[in-house]
Amino acid sequence: MLDGSLLPGGAKVGDVLRADADFDLEGITVTAVLPPKGARKEPERIELLGGTSSFEPVTQTLVARSDRPRRERRDGDRDRDRDRERRPRPDGDRSTRGPGRERSGRPATGERSDRGPRPDATGERPARPPRAERPPRAPRPPRPEVPELPMRPKPKRLRAVRTHRNEVLNALPPEQRPVAEQVLRGGVPAVRQAIDEQNTTLRAEGKPEVPPSGVIALAEELLPRLRVAEWQDRAEGALNDLDELDLRDLRSVVVAADDPAVARDESTRDLAARLKDALANRQDKEHQDWLADIDAALSVGRIVRALRLSSRPPKAGVRFPPDLAGRLVQATATSLTADASSDRWVAVLEALAYSPVHGAVVPTAAPAVVSDELRSTAKRLAALVPEVAKLFGIEPPAPGTRAPRPPRRPPSRKPDKARVPPPPKDEPRLVAPTETATVEPEPAETATVETEPQPEPAEPTADQTDPTD
Repeated sequence: MLDGSLLPGGAKVGDVLRADADFDLEGITVTAVLPPKGARKEPERIELLGGTSSFEPVTQTLVARSDRPRRERRDGDRDRDRDRERRPRPDGDRSTRGPGRERSGRPATGERSDRGPRPDATGERPARPPRAERPPRAPRPPRPEVPELPMRPKPKRLRAVRTHRNEVLNALPPEQRPVAEQVLRGGVPAVRQAIDEQNTTLRAEGKPEVPPSGVIALAEELLPRLRVAEWQDRAEGALNDLDELDLRDLRSVVVAADDPAVARDESTRDLAARLKDALANRQDKEHQDWLADIDAALSVGRIVRALRLSSRPPKAGVRFPPDLAGRLVQATATSLTADASSDRWVAVLEALAYSPVHGAVVPTAAPAVVSDELRSTAKRLAALVPEVAKLFGIEPPAPGTRAPRPPRRPPSRKPDKARVPPPPKDEPRLVAPTETATVEPEPAETATVETEPQPEPAEPTADQTDPTD
């Protein structure tokens, strides 16, 4: 509803006006209509209406602390002082803090102050005697010393030289060197595999394949010379570290001397004889050190270490000394008591199962608490320790049952046969991954073999030492 008297003068149809309206249940009632805004000739301004008093600027003057007037005490200050005197402060009053103390009453160095004994029922903390008058603390019991055992130096791994192999490779014509390198990698099967891969590539490209007969014949001809050169390099590497070389590597070199290709060569006989004598001397020395280490471990009570050492003899087929075996059996049975923990039983059983005295140890009683791990270990090793398995109600398997194998260690390095001598640094590679070397074993045919350069393998690392109990 709109009253016509509310319209401004000169209003006509089509004008846009501003209106104030009330909305209720009966409808919309227009209460006021404002004319449209026209263009302003002057900018908008804010009018400041001043007061009747005159303007006085504000200034600030800093006064030293000593010159400030003392504040007059009020009644509320006395009440706060009274409450402070009534309330005990065990960590010292803030108003009496001396130099070097924080607001909490503790020393400024960050250390916790001595608060003294707890307050009694009345809420007051009894006085504590000075530190100088307090009784001294009881000395702590000394820690048991860890028994020291003789530590043997870690054996060195075999590092073969490349003198003889390089001499053989340098004496060959350039077109035969790729075939010789393949023979060093894996013998004649490696040459066949390289020819098959090359023929597969040539067949896909629509080119004629390589007849393998000539290349295989050349590889078989080079194989004895390369095998002898490779053994000589390994033998000279063993002689360089003969006193510190790992016994397994030395034994492998001596066994490889029985190869027909190596044994027929006269230049290898003297070297093989020296290595066999050195192996016999080293085995005797290692055997004496092995027995001494077991005896030392038993002397200081390292039962688990003694059992693990006894399961790794340096020389196979040697009988374990009866007197040392009796000591080992008695010490092991003494450690397997009812008071020992399940973890101790598991560690001893794991080491006992592969020791030469595994069937002679008879514990007197089972442990008081048998864990699931101990029961599963006794069941798994029941064929090796039948007397221990009967304590847990486990029936050992029939005689002749295959016993579980000891846990295998991850190989520390690849076998020496997999090592391939890389080309000398001062000599360019004869065959690139995309190149082809030509070999002419016969005038009537031409064969090619593709070889890829192999990176030099990393030097082997020494085996980890045996864990001890």
